[in-house]
Amino acid sequence: MMVYRVMLVDDEEGIGKALRRLLATTPCVYHGVTYQLQVEIFTSSLKALERARHQAFELFLVDYRMPEMDGVRLLTEIKEIQPGAARMILSGYADLNALVGAINEAKIYRFLAKPWNDYELVSAIAEALAYRDLLVEGERLADEARVAKGTMSAEDGERKRLEQLEPGITQVKWGPDGSVILDDEFQLPDDYA
Repeated sequence: MMVYRVMLVDDEEGIGKALRRLLATTPCVYHGVTYQLQVEIFTSSLKALERARHQAFELFLVDYRMPEMDGVRLLTEIKEIQPGAARMILSGYADLNALVGAINEAKIYRFLAKPWNDYELVSAIAEALAYRDLLVEGERLADEARVAKGTMSAEDGERKRLEQLEPGITQVKWGPDGSVILDDEFQLPDDYA
């Protein structure tokens, strides 16, 4: 059984803990398929975004109103890093403009209201994961067809697959001397030749 990584982002720590408890105790099932979830909680949008740059997640569930960055902006940035992940917003504010922005900018799958109904929330997560799996499989098949037709190289197809598994893995930072920089904070000494 595949484990699906889920990131929960809400500036209220209690909400994250309640959601984690719910997802740990309630089976996440859609059309007979059970989704085993591994949940990470963040109260900081910026820390969540940094984590998304280094770890692949299948689903992001974020609060709309947060102090550092609102949920639409966070999900829009996450979409650039992990376009194949499902994105959902959980909010206590039924702001129509926020909903439209979330759909248009962040391409969210679902907008859920606080307080949530446990069954509806878990069902929505299972549906989002099932839909995401269909999209990912369709993209994989399309890439195979592109490689077979010669419109995409096998290397580009593999690079795309690896990037989905490990965001940022295909991005190489080069030093002025042609070396590969593994640590952003590493600096060559001035007298290095």
